[in-house]
Amino acid sequence: MIHYWRAMTGIVGRELSRFITQRERFISALVRPLIWLFVFAAGFRAALGLAITPPYETYILYEVYITPGLIGMIQLFNGMQSSLSMVYDREIGSMRILLVSPLPRWFLLLSKLLAGTGVSILQAYIFLAIAWGYDIRAPLEGYAWVIFALILSGLMLGALGLLLSSFIKQLENFAGVMNFVIFPLFFMSTALYPLWKMKESSEVLYLLAQYNPFSQAVELIRFALYGQFNAFAFVYTAGAFVVFMAAAIFGYNPSKGMMTRKG
Repeated sequence: MIHYWRAMTGIVGRELSRFITQRERFISALVRPLIWLFVFAAGFRAALGLAITPPYETYILYEVYITPGLIGMIQLFNGMQSSLSMVYDREIGSMRILLVSPLPRWFLLLSKLLAGTGVSILQAYIFLAIAWGYDIRAPLEGYAWVIFALILSGLMLGALGLLLSSFIKQLENFAGVMNFVIFPLFFMSTALYPLWKMKESSEVLYLLAQYNPFSQAVELIRFALYGQFNAFAFVYTAGAFVVFMAAAIFGYNPSKGMMTRKG
């Protein structure tokens, strides 16, 4: 058991150390959602027909709505960043050394996933603190309840990143993943606009957004911020995590997964 503990603390500690020393990673993780919150929100608010003039409560209505979606954005991009680091570690050889250790492969991948999830939760709470300073707030109890939603959503999106990293052969291919995975997941979701607005414009877009795992992760966060529990979003997100994690473990299996097929 002590070997498992040492391995997990080592992997988690390495990921946290990498996050702390790479300041540009920390800044970029916050700048992206903050730009959406304070710049693009004005245009989307007008497009959705929400008032731009006082009263002040109406003015921040859309910013309050998209805050959970932007938290999901932080976790989504963090999961993809972890995917990028997995590809980099595999290229320089450190990941290969780790994966040939006597510890089970699923445990090593889960440790890596827990480290990335912890980093994403830290980023999410810093973002919430900044939003609080601009009067974009949730009930106080919501900040405690949301951590459970952040753990599950972070695990699900991180598992998706692990799965993608088993397919990515070189760092140069990561840009393609950004274009064909991250952006469709984000824009075809409830992160920026509600489902009923999508249904008014396109039934197909409505169905895609409704069954998008990222949408359900965002809804889980959104409900938790207000002290509520969305059972469907919880089951859907948990199911997606199990599927993505199982596929990632299979993908990193040297005898059956994508690692062998690439070799």
